[in-house]
Parts: sequence; C-alpha cells; structure tokens
Amino acid sequence: MKTAHVEITFDIGCTWSYLAYTRFQRAAARFRDEGGTLDVAFRPFQLDPGASPAGEPKRDVHRRHFGADFDHEGAMDEMSVLGADLGLVFGHDAIWADSFEAHRLVAVASAQGRGEAMVERLFRAHHSEDLNTGDEAVLRRLAAEAGVEWSAAGADEVRAELARVRADGIRGVPVFAFSGSRVPLVGDQSEAALDAALRSAATADASA
Repeated sequence: MKTAHVEITFDIGCTWSYLAYTRFQRAAARFRDEGGTLDVAFRPFQLDPGASPAGEPKRDVHRRHFGADFDHEGAMDEMSVLGADLGLVFGHDAIWADSFEAHRLVAVASAQGRGEAMVERLFRAHHSEDLNTGDEAVLRRLAAEAGVEWSAAGADEVRAELARVRADGIRGVPVFAFSGSRVPLVGDQSEAALDAALRSAATADASA
C-alpha cells in the first residue's frame, strides 16, 4: 500500500492557502481512492498575530496595508475567478481576526482525526461565508459541523509550534512539505504539482 506524509503550514485568512489546500484535497482524494494512505499534519502560521479576536472588515485591513484606493471588491472577484473550477467563492465582507484560536481548534480536531475537515470548514467560513473565525461562538458551531468535540486544550502547543515555524524560517504561506523531499512547495500550487509531489512522496516512503 502506498503511504505518504505531508505537513501543511497555512493561515485561515490567506486566500492562496485556501486555493492551494482545496487543490490538495482533490489530489488527496484521488490518492486515497487508489488505495493510498495519507498522513496530513497542519502547522500554524499567523499573517497578522496582532489582529483583534473581535475582528474588523477585511477591506479595511487591505486598504490600510495597500492604500485607500485598493480595490478590495475587485481583488476578491479575481480570487473567485481563480477558484471557479474548484467551486470556491470569495466574499466581499470577510472579517479579519486573530487566527490563534482557529489554529488551536485545528490542533484539537487533528487529535480527533478530523483535522482536514476542520481546516476546510474554517477556510469556507472565513472566505466564502464572511464569518468571524476569531469568535468562540462561531468556532464552537463550526467544530460541531465538522464533527469535532469542543475543547479548550492546546494553546501552549500551538504557541510552541508557531515558534518552531518561525525558527524554521517560514515567512509566508502556504507551505507543503512532503516526505522524501527536501524542497517544499511554497505558495499557490497547481493541482498537478500537488498530485505529482504526493505520488513522489509515496514512492520515497515505499523505498525508505
């Protein structure tokens, strides 16, 4: 049986992470349908560790960073075009919030074997449904929808992993690190590239 391992470093508010993760999910589904076993681990990254858990409109954050004339709506429409073949829609009214609690929830979900489903649900909530993924009530509801039992555990572990990610020199996301490869895939990736990396990882694991 083919076995592959991948570590995915990401942040919930990153549009490119959402696109690449959705493509990865499709490649992973094919791999598993063909009888492969895939172990997926998630590593947290915070694009804006100083963001408020209360959140603020993402358009305001964009204009603060890129200038008052930044066309937020146009940028989100462009992302929707890029994600059209994946069935993704990027809303205009997304809420930018501290992602620490969302990452903690991913760690909780992963311990319950529901990490992949939880990550997908968080991405969709933020980018397509304009929900505040820094709000505990929202996170509790999303956890239930993803089949995850709520827990307040894991904060210290997430802080430690964030420190390890920084120590590893990761400065942007997404990053896909496949077993058997010393060079990770960084940034937006095509489905074909992710599929090839996954199959190469399985070959490397088989020969190890």
